[in-house]
Amino acid sequence: MPPSPSSHPDPGTAPFFVVFNHASGRGDRDEVGPAVEAACATAGRRCELFPVDRPARLPEIARRAVQRAREAGGTVVAAGGDGTINGVAQAVLGSGCRFGVLPRGTFNYFSRTHGIPQDLDGALRVLLTEDAVAVQVGLVNERVFLVNASLGLYPQLLEEREAWKQQFGRSRLVALGAGVRTLMRGHRSLRLIIEQGGQSRQVRTATLFVGNNALQMEQVGLPEARAIDAGCLAGVVLKPVGRWALLALLARGAFGQLGAADQVQNFAFRRLTVTARSFGARRIKVATDGEVLRMQMPLRFEVAPHPLLLIRPAGLAQERREAQAAAAAGLEAGA
Repeated sequence: MPPSPSSHPDPGTAPFFVVFNHASGRGDRDEVGPAVEAACATAGRRCELFPVDRPARLPEIARRAVQRAREAGGTVVAAGGDGTINGVAQAVLGSGCRFGVLPRGTFNYFSRTHGIPQDLDGALRVLLTEDAVAVQVGLVNERVFLVNASLGLYPQLLEEREAWKQQFGRSRLVALGAGVRTLMRGHRSLRLIIEQGGQSRQVRTATLFVGNNALQMEQVGLPEARAIDAGCLAGVVLKPVGRWALLALLARGAFGQLGAADQVQNFAFRRLTVTARSFGARRIKVATDGEVLRMQMPLRFEVAPHPLLLIRPAGLAQERREAQAAAAAGLEAGA
Protein backbone atom coordinates (compact mmCIF):
# COMPACT_ATOMS: atom_id res chain seq x y z
CA MET A 1 0.00 0.00 0.00
CA PRO A 2 1.21 3.58 -0.68
CA PRO A 3 2.11 5.65 2.39
CA SER A 4 -0.73 7.60 3.97
CA PRO A 5 -1.44 11.04 2.49
CA SER A 6 -0.59 12.71 5.81
CA SER A 7 3.03 11.54 5.41
CA HIS A 8 3.38 13.07 1.94
CA PRO A 9 4.99 16.47 1.38
CA ASP A 10 3.03 19.06 -0.56
CA PRO A 11 3.19 18.22 -4.31
CA GLY A 12 4.82 21.62 -4.86
CA THR A 13 7.78 20.61 -2.68
CA ALA A 14 7.87 16.82 -3.17
CA PRO A 15 11.17 15.33 -4.41
CA PHE A 16 11.72 13.83 -7.85
CA PHE A 17 13.13 10.38 -8.54
CA VAL A 18 14.34 10.44 -12.13
CA VAL A 19 14.92 7.31 -14.21
CA PHE A 20 16.75 8.23 -17.40
CA ASN A 21 17.98 6.19 -20.32
CA HIS A 22 21.57 6.68 -21.44
CA ALA A 23 20.65 5.31 -24.87
CA SER A 24 17.70 7.57 -25.76
CA GLY A 25 17.03 8.63 -29.34
CA ARG A 26 18.74 12.02 -29.24
CA GLY A 27 22.33 11.18 -28.39
CA ASP A 28 22.24 13.44 -25.31
CA ARG A 29 23.29 10.81 -22.80
CA ASP A 30 25.11 13.35 -20.56
CA GLU A 31 22.50 16.13 -20.71
CA VAL A 32 19.55 14.89 -18.66
CA GLY A 33 21.15 14.45 -15.24
CA PRO A 34 22.84 17.88 -14.98
CA ALA A 35 19.77 19.65 -16.44
CA VAL A 36 17.43 18.03 -13.90
CA GLU A 37 19.77 18.79 -11.00
CA ALA A 38 20.17 22.43 -12.07
CA ALA A 39 16.41 22.98 -12.54
CA CYS A 40 15.59 21.38 -9.18
CA ALA A 41 18.28 23.38 -7.39
CA THR A 42 16.91 26.62 -8.82
CA ALA A 43 13.37 25.68 -7.74
CA GLY A 44 14.47 24.47 -4.32
CA ARG A 45 13.38 20.89 -5.05
CA ARG A 46 15.23 17.71 -4.16
CA CYS A 47 15.94 15.08 -6.82
CA GLU A 48 17.57 11.67 -6.98
CA LEU A 49 18.88 10.27 -10.25
CA PHE A 50 18.57 6.65 -11.43
CA PRO A 51 20.57 6.20 -14.67
CA VAL A 52 19.89 3.11 -16.79
CA ASP A 53 23.03 1.90 -18.54
CA ARG A 54 21.51 -1.27 -20.05
CA PRO A 55 17.88 -1.78 -21.20
CA ALA A 56 17.62 -5.07 -19.30
CA ARG A 57 18.09 -3.21 -16.02
CA LEU A 58 15.22 -0.76 -16.59
CA PRO A 59 12.52 -2.75 -14.69
CA GLU A 60 14.73 -3.23 -11.63
CA ILE A 61 15.85 0.40 -11.53
CA ALA A 62 12.31 1.67 -12.09
CA ARG A 63 11.03 -0.43 -9.18
CA ARG A 64 13.78 0.99 -6.96
CA ALA A 65 12.81 4.55 -7.93
CA VAL A 66 9.14 3.83 -7.18
CA GLN A 67 10.04 2.43 -3.76
CA ARG A 68 12.05 5.56 -2.93
CA ALA A 69 9.21 7.78 -4.17
CA ARG A 70 6.64 5.95 -2.05
CA GLU A 71 8.81 6.34 1.02
CA ALA A 72 9.28 10.06 0.43
CA GLY A 73 5.89 10.92 -1.09
CA GLY A 74 7.71 11.97 -4.25
CA THR A 75 7.23 11.88 -8.01
CA VAL A 76 8.75 9.26 -10.32
CA VAL A 77 10.04 10.77 -13.57
CA ALA A 78 10.88 8.89 -16.78
CA ALA A 79 13.35 10.50 -19.18
CA GLY A 80 13.65 8.77 -22.54
CA GLY A 81 11.62 7.61 -25.51
CA ASP A 82 8.24 5.86 -25.47
CA GLY A 83 9.87 2.52 -24.61
CA THR A 84 11.65 3.92 -21.54
CA ILE A 85 8.53 5.77 -20.44
CA ASN A 86 6.55 2.54 -20.81
CA GLY A 87 9.01 0.62 -18.64
CA VAL A 88 8.87 3.18 -15.83
CA ALA A 89 5.07 3.45 -16.08
CA GLN A 90 4.85 -0.33 -15.60
CA ALA A 91 6.49 0.12 -12.18
CA VAL A 92 4.54 3.27 -11.26
CA LEU A 93 1.03 2.02 -12.14
CA GLY A 94 -0.94 1.23 -8.99
CA SER A 95 1.76 2.59 -6.66
CA GLY A 96 -0.04 5.83 -5.83
CA CYS A 97 2.99 7.86 -7.00
CA ARG A 98 2.75 10.83 -9.32
CA PHE A 99 4.42 10.35 -12.71
CA GLY A 100 6.43 12.84 -14.76
CA VAL A 101 7.93 12.62 -18.24
CA LEU A 102 10.97 14.20 -19.90
CA PRO A 103 10.67 13.07 -23.56
CA ARG A 104 13.99 12.19 -25.20
CA GLY A 105 13.02 9.77 -27.98
CA THR A 106 12.24 10.00 -31.69
CA PHE A 107 8.43 9.98 -31.80
CA ASN A 108 7.39 10.75 -28.18
CA TYR A 109 3.69 10.11 -28.82
CA PHE A 110 2.83 9.77 -25.14
CA SER A 111 4.24 13.13 -24.13
CA ARG A 112 2.96 14.90 -27.24
CA THR A 113 -0.63 13.76 -26.79
CA HIS A 114 -0.53 15.20 -23.26
CA GLY A 115 0.99 18.54 -24.24
CA ILE A 116 4.39 18.02 -22.61
CA PRO A 117 7.04 20.05 -24.50
CA GLN A 118 9.62 18.11 -26.49
CA ASP A 119 12.54 20.29 -25.40
CA LEU A 120 14.13 19.45 -22.06
CA ASP A 121 13.77 22.95 -20.56
CA GLY A 122 10.06 23.10 -21.43
CA ALA A 123 9.40 19.61 -20.06
CA LEU A 124 11.19 20.53 -16.83
CA ARG A 125 9.02 23.64 -16.46
CA VAL A 126 5.91 21.46 -16.73
CA LEU A 127 7.34 19.03 -14.18
CA LEU A 128 8.03 21.83 -11.70
CA THR A 129 4.85 23.86 -12.10
CA GLU A 130 1.91 21.72 -13.24
CA ASP A 131 -0.46 19.41 -11.35
CA ALA A 132 -1.05 15.67 -11.81
CA VAL A 133 -3.97 14.55 -14.00
CA ALA A 134 -5.36 11.00 -14.23
CA VAL A 135 -4.58 9.51 -17.67
CA GLN A 136 -5.67 6.21 -19.20
CA VAL A 137 -3.39 3.17 -19.46
CA GLY A 138 -3.84 0.12 -21.69
CA LEU A 139 -2.93 -3.43 -20.66
CA VAL A 140 -2.22 -6.57 -22.68
CA ASN A 141 -1.86 -9.60 -20.41
CA GLU A 142 -1.05 -7.15 -17.57
CA ARG A 143 1.69 -5.50 -19.61
CA VAL A 144 1.34 -1.71 -19.79
CA PHE A 145 1.03 0.16 -23.06
CA LEU A 146 0.62 3.91 -23.20
CA VAL A 147 0.68 4.41 -26.98
CA ASN A 148 -0.18 1.12 -28.72
CA ALA A 149 0.09 -2.65 -28.67
CA SER A 150 -0.02 -4.90 -31.72
CA LEU A 151 0.68 -8.28 -33.26
CA GLY A 152 1.37 -9.51 -36.75
CA LEU A 153 2.90 -7.14 -39.29
CA TYR A 154 3.43 -4.20 -36.93
CA PRO A 155 5.96 -5.95 -34.64
CA GLN A 156 7.76 -7.07 -37.81
CA LEU A 157 7.90 -3.43 -38.92
CA LEU A 158 9.34 -2.38 -35.55
CA GLU A 159 12.06 -5.03 -35.63
CA GLU A 160 13.07 -3.95 -39.14
CA ARG A 161 13.03 -0.32 -38.03
CA GLU A 162 15.33 -1.05 -35.09
CA ALA A 163 17.79 -2.82 -37.39
CA TRP A 164 17.80 0.20 -39.71
CA LYS A 165 18.31 2.56 -36.78
CA GLN A 166 21.39 0.62 -35.75
CA GLN A 167 22.78 1.05 -39.25
CA PHE A 168 21.55 4.49 -40.33
CA GLY A 169 20.69 6.34 -37.10
CA ARG A 170 17.41 7.41 -35.51
CA SER A 171 15.07 9.57 -37.58
CA ARG A 172 11.54 9.49 -38.94
CA LEU A 173 12.89 9.15 -42.48
CA VAL A 174 14.82 6.03 -41.49
CA ALA A 175 11.67 4.64 -39.84
CA LEU A 176 9.68 5.25 -43.03
CA GLY A 177 12.32 3.56 -45.18
CA ALA A 178 12.36 0.54 -42.90
CA GLY A 179 8.58 0.32 -43.10
CA VAL A 180 8.57 0.33 -46.90
CA ARG A 181 11.28 -2.35 -46.97
CA THR A 182 9.28 -4.60 -44.61
CA LEU A 183 6.08 -4.26 -46.63
CA MET A 184 7.88 -5.12 -49.87
CA ARG A 185 9.33 -8.30 -48.36
CA GLY A 186 5.88 -9.78 -47.82
CA HIS A 187 4.13 -11.04 -44.69
CA ARG A 188 2.09 -13.89 -43.24
CA SER A 189 -1.58 -13.39 -42.39
CA LEU A 190 -2.90 -14.17 -38.93
CA ARG A 191 -6.10 -16.15 -38.35
CA LEU A 192 -7.59 -14.83 -35.13
CA ILE A 193 -10.69 -15.20 -32.99
CA ILE A 194 -11.64 -11.87 -31.42
CA GLU A 195 -14.01 -11.94 -28.44
CA GLN A 196 -15.68 -8.70 -27.38
CA GLY A 197 -18.73 -8.14 -25.19
CA GLY A 198 -19.73 -11.80 -25.20
CA GLN A 199 -19.53 -12.02 -29.00
CA SER A 200 -16.77 -13.65 -31.04
CA ARG A 201 -15.74 -13.32 -34.66
CA GLN A 202 -13.06 -14.86 -36.83
CA VAL A 203 -10.74 -12.60 -38.79
CA ARG A 204 -7.86 -13.05 -41.18
CA THR A 205 -5.51 -10.09 -41.05
CA ALA A 206 -1.93 -8.93 -41.51
CA THR A 207 -1.99 -7.13 -38.18
CA LEU A 208 -4.11 -6.31 -35.15
CA PHE A 209 -3.29 -2.86 -33.80
CA VAL A 210 -4.66 -1.55 -30.49
CA GLY A 211 -4.26 2.17 -29.86
CA ASN A 212 -4.29 4.12 -26.60
CA ASN A 213 -3.00 7.40 -28.05
CA ALA A 214 -5.55 9.80 -29.48
CA LEU A 215 -2.95 11.95 -31.24
CA GLN A 216 -1.56 8.99 -33.17
CA MET A 217 -5.08 8.01 -34.25
CA GLU A 218 -5.86 11.57 -35.35
CA GLN A 219 -2.67 11.94 -37.35
CA VAL A 220 -3.32 8.84 -39.45
CA GLY A 221 -7.00 9.73 -39.86
CA LEU A 222 -8.73 7.13 -37.69
CA PRO A 223 -11.93 8.24 -35.90
CA GLU A 224 -11.30 6.17 -32.75
CA ALA A 225 -9.37 9.08 -31.19
CA ARG A 226 -12.71 10.18 -29.72
CA ALA A 227 -13.23 6.73 -28.22
CA ILE A 228 -9.85 6.91 -26.49
CA ASP A 229 -10.82 10.29 -25.03
CA ALA A 230 -14.02 8.63 -23.77
CA GLY A 231 -12.15 5.88 -21.89
CA CYS A 232 -11.86 3.11 -24.50
CA LEU A 233 -9.09 1.54 -26.54
CA ALA A 234 -9.08 1.62 -30.36
CA GLY A 235 -8.83 -1.62 -32.34
CA VAL A 236 -7.66 -1.62 -35.95
CA VAL A 237 -7.70 -4.68 -38.25
CA LEU A 238 -6.48 -4.75 -41.84
CA LYS A 239 -8.30 -6.92 -44.34
CA PRO A 240 -6.04 -9.30 -46.29
CA VAL A 241 -4.28 -7.29 -49.01
CA GLY A 242 -1.16 -7.53 -51.16
CA ARG A 243 2.07 -5.64 -50.64
CA TRP A 244 1.22 -2.83 -53.05
CA ALA A 245 -2.10 -2.25 -51.30
CA LEU A 246 -0.21 -2.14 -47.99
CA LEU A 247 2.10 0.51 -49.42
CA ALA A 248 -0.97 2.48 -50.49
CA LEU A 249 -2.32 2.21 -46.92
CA LEU A 250 1.01 3.44 -45.57
CA ALA A 251 0.72 6.48 -47.84
CA ARG A 252 -2.88 7.08 -46.71
CA GLY A 253 -1.73 7.02 -43.10
CA ALA A 254 1.05 9.51 -43.84
CA PHE A 255 -1.57 11.90 -45.26
CA GLY A 256 -4.07 11.33 -42.42
CA GLN A 257 -6.58 9.41 -44.56
CA LEU A 258 -6.38 5.86 -43.23
CA GLY A 259 -9.92 5.89 -41.84
CA ALA A 260 -11.37 6.27 -45.34
CA ALA A 261 -9.70 3.09 -46.63
CA ASP A 262 -12.04 0.14 -47.31
CA GLN A 263 -9.35 -2.32 -46.17
CA VAL A 264 -9.31 -0.93 -42.62
CA GLN A 265 -11.76 -1.97 -39.90
CA ASN A 266 -11.68 0.01 -36.65
CA PHE A 267 -13.68 -0.35 -33.46
CA ALA A 268 -13.67 0.79 -29.82
CA PHE A 269 -13.62 -1.42 -26.75
CA ARG A 270 -12.68 -1.65 -23.08
CA ARG A 271 -11.90 -5.39 -22.99
CA LEU A 272 -10.93 -7.73 -25.81
CA THR A 273 -9.63 -11.32 -25.93
CA VAL A 274 -7.67 -12.60 -28.91
CA THR A 275 -6.87 -16.24 -29.65
CA ALA A 276 -5.24 -17.76 -32.70
CA ARG A 277 -7.06 -20.21 -34.96
CA SER A 278 -3.95 -21.34 -36.78
CA PHE A 279 -1.53 -22.28 -34.02
CA GLY A 280 -3.41 -22.77 -30.76
CA ALA A 281 -1.94 -21.42 -27.53
CA ARG A 282 1.63 -20.78 -28.65
CA ARG A 283 3.53 -17.61 -27.84
CA ILE A 284 3.38 -14.74 -30.30
CA LYS A 285 5.35 -11.55 -30.87
CA VAL A 286 3.58 -8.50 -29.45
CA ALA A 287 4.81 -4.92 -29.69
CA THR A 288 4.07 -2.56 -26.81
CA ASP A 289 5.11 1.08 -27.27
CA GLY A 290 7.83 0.11 -29.72
CA GLU A 291 9.27 -2.80 -27.71
CA VAL A 292 8.79 -6.31 -29.11
CA LEU A 293 8.37 -9.32 -26.79
CA ARG A 294 6.77 -12.75 -26.88
CA MET A 295 3.47 -13.32 -25.05
CA GLN A 296 1.38 -16.39 -24.41
CA MET A 297 -1.97 -16.66 -26.17
CA PRO A 298 -4.73 -15.80 -25.50
CA LEU A 299 -4.08 -12.06 -25.39
CA ARG A 300 -6.32 -9.96 -23.16
CA PHE A 301 -6.44 -6.27 -24.00
CA GLU A 302 -8.13 -3.91 -21.56
CA VAL A 303 -8.20 -0.46 -20.05
CA ALA A 304 -6.27 -0.59 -16.78
CA PRO A 305 -8.48 -0.27 -13.68
CA HIS A 306 -6.22 2.47 -12.29
CA PRO A 307 -4.91 5.50 -14.21
CA LEU A 308 -1.47 7.09 -14.12
CA LEU A 309 -1.27 10.37 -12.20
CA LEU A 310 0.62 12.27 -14.89
CA ILE A 311 2.06 15.76 -14.36
CA ARG A 312 0.96 17.61 -17.49
CA PRO A 313 -0.53 20.93 -18.62
CA ALA A 314 -4.29 21.19 -18.22
CA GLY A 315 -6.59 21.01 -21.24
CA LEU A 316 -6.21 19.65 -24.76
CA ALA A 317 -2.67 19.72 -26.14
CA GLN A 318 -1.97 22.22 -28.94
CA GLU A 319 -0.79 19.47 -31.28
CA ARG A 320 -4.08 17.64 -30.79
CA ARG A 321 -6.07 20.81 -31.54
CA GLU A 322 -4.09 21.20 -34.75
CA ALA A 323 -4.66 17.53 -35.70
CA GLN A 324 -8.39 17.89 -35.10
CA ALA A 325 -8.53 21.07 -37.16
CA ALA A 326 -6.68 19.37 -40.02
CA ALA A 327 -9.08 16.42 -39.89
CA ALA A 328 -12.09 18.74 -39.96
CA ALA A 329 -10.65 20.63 -42.92
CA GLY A 330 -10.11 17.35 -44.76
CA LEU A 331 -13.71 16.33 -44.19
CA GLU A 332 -14.98 19.66 -45.51
CA ALA A 333 -12.77 19.37 -48.59
CA GLY A 334 -14.09 15.88 -49.31
CA ALA A 335 -17.74 16.80 -48.77
